[in-house]
Amino acid sequence: MKILVTGVAGFIGCVQAIRLLERGDEVIGIDNLNDYYDINLKLARLARLQDYAQFKFIKLDIADRLAIADLFAQENPQRVIHLAAQAGVRYSITHPHAYIDSNIVGFINILEGCRHHKIEHLVYASSSSVYGANTRMPFSVHDNVDHPVSLYAASKKANELMAHTYSHLYGIPTTGLRFFTVYGPWGRPDMSPMLFAKNIMQGKPIDVFNYGNHRRDFTFIDDIVTGVTKVVDKPAQANLLWLSDNPDPGSSSAPYKVYNIGNNTPVPLLDFIGALEDALGKKAIKNLLPMQPGDVPDTYADVSELITEFDYKPTTSIEVGVKAFVDWYQTMYKTDGSQF
Repeated sequence: MKILVTGVAGFIGCVQAIRLLERGDEVIGIDNLNDYYDINLKLARLARLQDYAQFKFIKLDIADRLAIADLFAQENPQRVIHLAAQAGVRYSITHPHAYIDSNIVGFINILEGCRHHKIEHLVYASSSSVYGANTRMPFSVHDNVDHPVSLYAASKKANELMAHTYSHLYGIPTTGLRFFTVYGPWGRPDMSPMLFAKNIMQGKPIDVFNYGNHRRDFTFIDDIVTGVTKVVDKPAQANLLWLSDNPDPGSSSAPYKVYNIGNNTPVPLLDFIGALEDALGKKAIKNLLPMQPGDVPDTYADVSELITEFDYKPTTSIEVGVKAFVDWYQTMYKTDGSQF
């Protein structure tokens, strides 16, 4: 199968591409290699892919309408895994236009490519952030998500609405995956595991927001890509029982679906930090701070439908996952936490 993976130099994108290549798929990977974080990490991820004969990399910005149209025409992929996006809740508060360019303009360009080239299935990254001000746990795709608390979350909710429109109008099977706090080797340096590990190694304080009273549905990267791979193989189907007078937000009379993809086991942030301390063999100095704007206290994924429909079974414990992350981190970074 020929699969287009956008954001292939990203954390999830790189590991996802490797999983597809190892099972024999042909992968066309695109990324704009922007400087949101250290480009050397992105280049190191790309280097992992270069030995695969079935892999082709094209440096490309999804916001470039004509370039994306040409990409679909020239490469003619069968399916698309769309992971490219401007990430980060806090960054969206200070750099809002980056989210419109990448997450809105970029997404419509991908949808148009799928429309004009009869893509068999579009799987795209949504986010647990869409649950926003919701407090009912666990988060369910059948709940209303009309109250985002960050522009990043709003852009991901917009992606789900845009995907539904294209599924309805053009019959394109689309599946949105709401990712829950993905961590592991090759992760993003702006996320808490990397930030914490660096400061703990350097003996510097770590900023712990909400005074440590967060819970997160931490999900190990290998469990995530296993789930994504299962989903891309099974194009979304219309829900024949969908009712227009009682609409289910997670499905549709069109070939459209949304799923949570997480560990289904929320972990207190302080427990995650404790696992990091154990793996690093060093205690953290905690700087306890109030909640940050745009953040939410807890995330907890109801993944029952992913389990039922795809036999999705996250198996990596926090202890095992954090140890794997730390082992990678200590091989990639100097003992003072400086890069490469």
